[in-house]
Amino acid sequence: MALSADGKRWFLLNVSPDLRAQIEAFPLLQPDADSLRNSPIEGAVLTNADLDHVLGLFLLRDGAPLRVHAPLEVREALSKSLGVSNVLNAFCGVTWHEPLTQFASLLLRDGAHSGLSYRAISLPGGPPRFANPRSLGINGHSVAYEIKDDRTGAVLLAAPHVAAITTELRQSLARAKAILFDGTFWRGSELQSVRSGARSAREMGHLPISEGTLDALREAPARQKIYMHINNTNPILAASSEERAQVEKAGIAVGSDGMEFEV
Repeated sequence: MALSADGKRWFLLNVSPDLRAQIEAFPLLQPDADSLRNSPIEGAVLTNADLDHVLGLFLLRDGAPLRVHAPLEVREALSKSLGVSNVLNAFCGVTWHEPLTQFASLLLRDGAHSGLSYRAISLPGGPPRFANPRSLGINGHSVAYEIKDDRTGAVLLAAPHVAAITTELRQSLARAKAILFDGTFWRGSELQSVRSGARSAREMGHLPISEGTLDALREAPARQKIYMHINNTNPILAASSEERAQVEKAGIAVGSDGMEFEV
């Protein structure tokens, strides 16, 4: 997902391995035709260290220096286990910025204000599977973000990896103008039904839609409520499914590639 206040300079909310395809499909993310390395992507905001949220960072290594916003625990997991800092510093360079729990300016590469502010909401969640847990703490590995347009004051809640709806997250659901929320699984045993021995949704750090998030989002007053990060086993992907009907009846959209909206 890409965030922008002016439609010209962008921040990526997580950086998935299919970043190249996303850039090709979305012209505003493509480099200047006169300078193929002059990318409008100013930096990245990471919610956790899951591989499908971070591997795209390596694809940005040949561009301008990167500003990466992530909790300290996420930075350490990526740097100690994947060597992200070493790789990026060998190419474009990277500066890490730890998000605050109070709104702070989301700055551009040159230090100018982007027109967006952000704050982190701590969520339950341990280190990723590829990391050595003995070298990392057990907390602080997952956050949601509130992103505020400083011109309008409107707030977007982005929470693609939610293990539990905490009090602070519920408060954010009540005030956000738009919500992007974890729609990974419909039920807890979804993966186990297709692969013997697979972990449950909760063991993977995802609260299933049918076990709490559908009710929470139904009650949220936001104009735009969208499920994202949807696993291919999730029946809401089928337009004719009963589960999809329940989601749409609750006033929630199922995210798809190419969606655009303003807050």
